[in-house]
Formats: sequence, structure tokens, C-alpha cells
Amino acid sequence: MKQPITIFWYRRDLRLDDNRALYEALKEKDKVLPIFIFDSEILESLHKNDARVAFIHTTLQNINKKLHAEFSSGIAMFYGKPIEIYKELLNRYNIKTVFSNHDYEPYAIRRDQEIKTLLNKKNIDFKTYKDQVVFEKNDIIKSDGKPYLVYTPYMKRWKETFKKLDFKLFPSEDILNNLISNISFPNLSLSDIGFIKSEQHIAPYLVTPTLIQNYEATRNFPAKDNTSKLGPHLRFGTVSNRKMIKKAITETDETFWKELIWREFFMQILWHFPQTQTKSFKPKYDQIVWRNNHTEFKAWCEGKTGYPMVDAGMRQLNQTGFMHNRVRMLVGSFLCKHLLIDWRWGEAYFAEKLHDYDMANNIGNWQWVAGCGVDAAPYFRIFNPTTQIEKFDKNLEYIKKWVPDFQELTYPPPIVEHKFARERCLQTYKAALNS
Repeated sequence: MKQPITIFWYRRDLRLDDNRALYEALKEKDKVLPIFIFDSEILESLHKNDARVAFIHTTLQNINKKLHAEFSSGIAMFYGKPIEIYKELLNRYNIKTVFSNHDYEPYAIRRDQEIKTLLNKKNIDFKTYKDQVVFEKNDIIKSDGKPYLVYTPYMKRWKETFKKLDFKLFPSEDILNNLISNISFPNLSLSDIGFIKSEQHIAPYLVTPTLIQNYEATRNFPAKDNTSKLGPHLRFGTVSNRKMIKKAITETDETFWKELIWREFFMQILWHFPQTQTKSFKPKYDQIVWRNNHTEFKAWCEGKTGYPMVDAGMRQLNQTGFMHNRVRMLVGSFLCKHLLIDWRWGEAYFAEKLHDYDMANNIGNWQWVAGCGVDAAPYFRIFNPTTQIEKFDKNLEYIKKWVPDFQELTYPPPIVEHKFARERCLQTYKAALNS
């Protein structure tokens, strides 16, 4: 008879500390086997030098080293479709319970339901927990039971609810001695899953008291680079969201705290309205007749629009996998409103390039700039790419760094004249919304 075990399934929570489902698993009487599945369905759509895959792999190897050194334990790693891997696990182990943390994206919800159905047929519990957010799903809703569609009232209710919350951490790091030890843990190299090391590097996050306290004053100036670089770490769970919330409260900085709440706002929107993955939240906006000019889209992607601030953002993204948030709004608005290219094209390009790509945030922000989402910028709000330089990069530090050729003869002329583009956008949007 095989030894009964508990499985903890790592997904978007790649850490040992303050990990809710890991904590709950480790409290069980059976020994815990942590696993990670490199999902072939997701990986097949990515470039073979994707920095995010390399980051996940390196993070897992670092956790593995620690577990091996301190507990003679490790993470069992697999590559393939999750349902097939679980069939393999059921043959290999005597599994009593599977623990994991919630994931809210449409694909993840379908995947988890499929796994749950398989496990339940074998009388195995699949227990999942809230971990990557403080509030999820229907935790923060209006008095009529409907979800909030506007950020500010959501944020206020979030804070009111938080004050009444018994807010605590889950010290999974203190009970790791309940992990399975002294067995063979299947491991995988990057090449085993068909990937190579990326030239791009996901930066460590930096959340100091000074950064938090100065966040409001410095966050809009891309040359200062006073951002936390927290995005990828929250996305992949290499840092605890609860610990970041706690830091923000300790330093009493409203702006930093509100940015973390924005993340939860968009997550609950995607959960309530999964159709927004491909459709505008406001259906009328799907009647917009986009120009979708492939040549202009290519120029936007490559940072060759002739608008230095837009081009700086796109070149920064292409070279580093990061773009400053203020510039993200500008390049997004420019694509949708100056070039009249469907927001879904931009969303897909960001999904391919951004290290901190998170579906809920990306879709929420793209629909915001296009005017078609919840709590969106009104359609007649069209950023002027030239005055944005005067406001946020008047010494041209950011532009000179990323577009050193902006004053040379080789630099392209503006792809479209601002005033003309603005009028064309207004007419196109009006025609769709009045139809």
C-alpha cells in the first residue's frame, strides 16, 4: 500500500512564505508533495526565449535548492496538459487531497473544474483558497448584490471592509517540515520544456518606505524610474500580496495602496464578466469601425510612429519587457484613438511582451484607454502625445534614453497629424455610439 499524501499545486504563488493553500496543506496529517505543471497549452503560444518562463523556472529551482538543503525535499515538476499530468499522478501516488490557490482567469477556471471533476471521481478533495488578493469574486459588492463597475466606490467599500477584517498572514514557512522528504523529485530543465534562456531579465522588486512615501510625487515621471517593479512578482506570486498591503498601510501612503486595490478591482471585473476577455464591456463600442492598418500597427509596435514619447514607450517595452505606467496609457490611447486600431491588437501585443502581463489588468486598462470598459476614460478624452512630453518628460531624459535618434534625419515624421487624428476619432466613435 502506497503512503497517503497531500498534494500542493503551485501556480501563481511561487513562494514558501505566507502562502495560504500551502499553509493549509501543511497543517494536514499526511505529508505534502509540492508540484508544478508547465502547462503545454499555455507554453506552446509563447516565444522560446520568453523571459517569464525563464523567471518561473529559475524561481522554482531556487525554491527547490532551499527545500533540498533544509528539508531533503523539493518540488515535483511536470510538463504537459494538466489533466494528463493528474492522471499520471493518480497512478503514481496515493493522493488524499489536492490543495491550491484560486485563479480567476477564464482558462484557469475551466482547467480547475476539469481537474476537480477527475479528482472527485476518485473521492479526492480539491481544496482551493484565496491568496493573490485580499478580496475576490463577491467579497466587495454593492448593497443590491451587483458588482461595482466604478473604481472609486469600489475602493471606498474595499477600505471599509478591510478595516473590519481580521487581517492575518499564513506562516507556511514555519511548518515546512511536513513536506515529503527523501524521495526522487522529477525535475525539468528549460530545454526539457522547449525553452532557452532569455536575454531579458525580470528585475527584483523594490518596495522601500521612501518609495512608498514618495509614490504620488514621483510615479508619473518615466525618466525617474521610481516604480516598485512589483508587477511580475505579484503576477507570479513570488511576493505575498498581503505583505505588500501591510507595507502600504504601515507607510500610510494612499496612492501605493490604491494601486494595489486597482489590481483587485480589475480581477473581480474579469471574474464577473469573463466575456471582456474578447468583447468590450460596453457592447456599443464593438460597433466601432476600426481602421486596423497593418503598416501603422507595425510602426507602433516597433516604436516608429514619429511621436517620441510613444516610440520611447514601445522601444522600452521591446527591449526590456517593461513600460512605465504613465507611458502605457499614452501608447494605448495613441493606438486606439490616433490610429483607430482595435484595442484587442494592442492587448495581445502587451500580452506577448510585458513581463508583468496579467490578463485582468491588461484587459481592464486597454478597455479603459479605448473608452469601452468599466469606469473608462470618456471616448472624447484623447491624450496629446506632444503635451504629455511637456508634462512628464520636459527635459527629454526618458526620450533621449529610448529614442536617441529623435532629432536625426532618419527619425520618421509623425505617422498622423494630431488634430486630424483627433477629429477622425471623434467622428468614428460618434458614428458607432449613435448607430
